[in-house]
Amino acid sequence: MYARSSSFHGDPHRIDDAVHYVRAKAMPALMGMDGFVGISMLADRGSGRSVVTSSFEDLAALRRSASEMRGIRARIADVLQSPAALHEWQIALLHRERSAPEGARAHVTWCRTEPSRLDPMLEAYAESIVPRLADLPGFCSVSVMADPLEGRSATAVTFTDDASLDAAMQQLAPLLEELGRQHRGEVTDEATFDLVLAHLRVPETV
Repeated sequence: MYARSSSFHGDPHRIDDAVHYVRAKAMPALMGMDGFVGISMLADRGSGRSVVTSSFEDLAALRRSASEMRGIRARIADVLQSPAALHEWQIALLHRERSAPEGARAHVTWCRTEPSRLDPMLEAYAESIVPRLADLPGFCSVSVMADPLEGRSATAVTFTDDASLDAAMQQLAPLLEELGRQHRGEVTDEATFDLVLAHLRVPETV
């Protein structure tokens, strides 16, 4: 499974307009495409930052979608008055414990390591962190997207609300720091968002 994420940092007052466009226009247009699996959107109404991610059943479907996605991305950029930062990923891990409710919150961590260390780091995350996440109150889902050539990853952990998310991140912080040290992983960015659209529909990998 593959995914393409488009990140924006635009006008906070235009976030809801962008959400409406993705729900009402972009998603219906994509659903008719061969190999399209789903779409999600994260948004921070305070900062104006948002991430739209579309998923595809294989690399060929991802490539076929390029032209259609280019137009959708341009329209979102126009609504938000922000250029788009584009990245393509392999979907390395996805586990859902429950459907995310209205008001769910997602914490995204972007990391980089040596390409040869990426797979072992992600395997260690699946073995040591995911089972602990599943036991925590309010946990909804976790997804990990990977770029093997560059040694990059993006991990999104979703909880029902801010309180559950904050408690989980505090509890897991020492384990995540140790994992990073062992695999020479560097956190390059992290942010917390509202999960405003949750239709990625990627099959479970755990």
